[in-house]
Amino acid sequence: MDRREFLKGAAVAAIGTGIPFSVRAETSAVRSGQVAYSRTFPVKIETDVMVCGGGSAGVAAAVAARAAGARVFLAEAFTCFGGMGTAARVPVYMQFGDGIRPLAAGFGTRFRERLLKAGAISNNYGSFDFEAVKREYDAVMVESGADFLFHTKVIDVIREGDEIKHAVCASQSGIWAVKAKVYVDATGNGDVAVQSGVPFEKGDSMGKMMPASLLSSWIGIDWDQWRKGLRSFNAEIDQALADGVFKVPDRHMTGIFKSANGLGNANIGHVYDLDGTDERSLTKGYLRGRESMKEYQRYFSEYLKHGLENIRLIETGALMGVRETRRIMGDYVMTLDDYVKRAVFPDEIGRYAYPIDIHPLSADKEAYARHREEFDRLYKYQKGESYGIPYRILCAKGVKNLLVAGRCVSTDQKVQASIRVMPACYIMGQAAGFAAAMAADGAGDIRGICVSELQRKLKNFGAYLPNA
Repeated sequence: MDRREFLKGAAVAAIGTGIPFSVRAETSAVRSGQVAYSRTFPVKIETDVMVCGGGSAGVAAAVAARAAGARVFLAEAFTCFGGMGTAARVPVYMQFGDGIRPLAAGFGTRFRERLLKAGAISNNYGSFDFEAVKREYDAVMVESGADFLFHTKVIDVIREGDEIKHAVCASQSGIWAVKAKVYVDATGNGDVAVQSGVPFEKGDSMGKMMPASLLSSWIGIDWDQWRKGLRSFNAEIDQALADGVFKVPDRHMTGIFKSANGLGNANIGHVYDLDGTDERSLTKGYLRGRESMKEYQRYFSEYLKHGLENIRLIETGALMGVRETRRIMGDYVMTLDDYVKRAVFPDEIGRYAYPIDIHPLSADKEAYARHREEFDRLYKYQKGESYGIPYRILCAKGVKNLLVAGRCVSTDQKVQASIRVMPACYIMGQAAGFAAAMAADGAGDIRGICVSELQRKLKNFGAYLPNA
């Protein structure tokens, strides 16, 4: 489908409603297995900064851009903010600091304090009360003054030359457009960047990506009894695998974390060979993930016991816990070498320190052992160590007014396995928000801003920038 024809073709829509009264299919296109479809629709919103996606990076970007004085509109495709940390039920934060200093300072540390005060997490890294976390995200967005809509997905962009002119959205009311000076892609998959024609990479040299997990919440756990036993959740996995309890011989058992409201939130199991950018692959993944919960319930109650005899499933995530999809190419690609040498960059917008956490790409025992070796020994930092995050990895290659924040920034697969987690997304999101506001206040060029001024604004916002 040609985007220009889609927007400017002969089928005319009822102006102001976005509802077409004429649709025409091109015969030649139909014969080749395609349909040409055109319509006209309204520009509903004009703003300075549009943030696409309301996960941890997107909310941080929107709040930061508003703090910088920009008009902001955020489009979230799902029903709540927080993405992986709420709808997907990822149960805990990874580290905020390097063991000495708070690296995810600024939006991240302030939001964590809100969650602690609201009882939404049980301690600094405690398991989530997901509904309380959703409410706190709602509150910070309302307080920021940013405009936002749920059930609103960016399905295309109109690009002219090196600039995005409009983002095309689909929502309950139909198809419509947003006109912004600067756009921030915080979709996690880099959807807007790809729609803009920005190159990307996926997975390893063979295109193989980390497996996803369908996370879950459980009741019926006798926590006192379980803790008395001090058993590992992997304690009986070999026996259960030998007995055929699991259809897939997966040893991934991070554990079940007690939340502030007493539920057990679980990060268990993998859905292998899943592509989070392919709806058929995701559909199969949800089916497999939900099916596997019966296997885990049997494993917990019959094999582990010690307080888990009466465990029962409450809910699986409404979104798949996707760890990796596209990596959008930027003006610089962070690599394992940068991670290993604890790199410092002149355009640093933050520092982070989570280990390289590449989940095994297959279910065999050797792959699991390699994963533990990488995570626990090969690439683990000592206390006080961290790597710099350069502004250039947020700048989408070849596009004047598009920034990317979150797990799909410009890195290799190894670095992505560290930078993909929520505290790092807060760091990148707030930097993208301030940069977008600065660019919108000028010529809309993300490369035309003064990086030292960006760093000054970030430091005033509370960011940790020791090298700026």
